[in-house]
Amino acid sequence: MAGGTGTRLLPATRTVNKHLLPVHGAPMILYPIALLMRSGIRDILLISTPRHLADFRALLGDGARWGVRFAYAVQPRPEGLAQGLVIGRDFAGHDPVCLILGDNIVLGDAVGRLCRPPDAPGGALAWTCPVDDPSHYGVVARDDQGRPARIVEKAAHPPSRLAVIGLYCYDREALDLAARLRPSARGEYEITDLNNLFLERGAMRLEPLPDGVEWIDAGTPASLALASARVEARERERGERVACLEEIAARAGWIAPATGSAR
Repeated sequence: MAGGTGTRLLPATRTVNKHLLPVHGAPMILYPIALLMRSGIRDILLISTPRHLADFRALLGDGARWGVRFAYAVQPRPEGLAQGLVIGRDFAGHDPVCLILGDNIVLGDAVGRLCRPPDAPGGALAWTCPVDDPSHYGVVARDDQGRPARIVEKAAHPPSRLAVIGLYCYDREALDLAARLRPSARGEYEITDLNNLFLERGAMRLEPLPDGVEWIDAGTPASLALASARVEARERERGERVACLEEIAARAGWIAPATGSAR
């Protein structure tokens, strides 16, 4: 999902989609794409606004040079993340899906294990991380036994500091459930409402991010600068670029390293 209006990053986003802003050496959108590719995902649907979709096409093309397939779809208005699952129903077909936000920067050696299908049909998987500003996120509320009972979206008085990050894995049923959601008071089809449907029937797994994995919501000036600094430090330490799609594809055997042509 690479839509929205980028209001937290104004005025930088007045003419540019925030997901095309640079994070150290690459446009922001390449980082979630790199995560998907490291997970072995080769069929990727990018959803954005009518105004900016052509910019993503110009940057990414059809994906053939990286051995993947990019498709594109429009979200006419910013009406929520769950709407992306409805827009992508035909693209997904009968396969499980992974939904990731375009401003999520996830770093660490274990990122390739994050995008995995739920353990059972009709299930969902999401990742959690403690944050200092939980009122900006969907956060986990627990029952008397300490088990996740509900996810509360952007609460004035959050029940915990445990945020659900913008990376969700669903069985195909989620696409049908998303189509039945009603808009929230904010006028959006909330991903939290969908996740709560799974929680209510005991089919939602909420797992903490693995040790050594860092998540940054790069949607504010401060967090965008932090993401750039973290990426720079990691690349300097490891001697490799985080969001080099050519390198990821070559290591996966999807393209020939010397020519960049698809296999």
